[in-house]
Amino acid sequence: MTTPSISYHSATVKDLRMHYVLAGEGDPVVLLHGWPQTSAEWDPITLALAKDYTVIVPDLRGLGATSKAAAGYDIDNVADDVYQLVRQLGHEKIFLAGHDWGGATAYSYAAQHRDDVRRLAIFEMVLPGFGIMEGAMVPQPDGNFLWHMGFQSVPNVPFALIEGREDIYLNNIFQTYAYNKNAVRHDKMAHYVDAMQGVGALAAGLGYYTSFFETAEQNKLHAETKLEMPVLAYGGEACLAGYTKQCLELAASDVRGGIIERCGHWIGEERPDFIIEQLQTFFGEES
Repeated sequence: MTTPSISYHSATVKDLRMHYVLAGEGDPVVLLHGWPQTSAEWDPITLALAKDYTVIVPDLRGLGATSKAAAGYDIDNVADDVYQLVRQLGHEKIFLAGHDWGGATAYSYAAQHRDDVRRLAIFEMVLPGFGIMEGAMVPQPDGNFLWHMGFQSVPNVPFALIEGREDIYLNNIFQTYAYNKNAVRHDKMAHYVDAMQGVGALAAGLGYYTSFFETAEQNKLHAETKLEMPVLAYGGEACLAGYTKQCLELAASDVRGGIIERCGHWIGEERPDFIIEQLQTFFGEES
């Protein structure tokens, strides 16, 4: 068998020039990254899944190499970006996985297109609007809470304080929410920092947070009818732990998963072996 390789592409999607990674052949699998990362977080997982699937990994709106739109960061619109790309590539029914804001995007995609998502996997994300994330944002001793969620939702001020200090700020974010503080290697960190220092990138990334409450209202509407497709939900023991599965059990009727041992928030860097095994098993049950 030929070893799969990653190729890089872009497409015009709505108001974006959307960058995406493509690898493999077979049934389509779409992988969605989080903040402050890019599609590169999925690289080892992409290559592993590409042995059996066509793997599509976009840079989400405003992130990575995708263009930096001035608006449109509410999660239903971000999910529609991905849906339009998938349809443009000639696919309809997909396997879908997301991490962090990519997980929120994946949930919205599945909620808006319930017949088109065969199976849904969400890692290290608690969805706005279900109360669990909001509770985790309440101040706790020693800063042991998701303080950045509230801070980054404030208009303008975070941009003014972070701009020019992206390396310091992101290094703190990566270390604070990791099990292994060195999991995100220097070269990978440099890639993420460089992406966030591009023109318009920081403001675009913060758009996901300033849209938090609009996204929460959208999710509340979606949650009125639970998802029926099988859902896999995992959090890392050093970050969201059981909260990811707990949240998805409010959003879907068929949920499995739990806690990833020896893992914090950065699943692609900390435990790609575990993610690969879980996705191969989960998607393979149907395909």
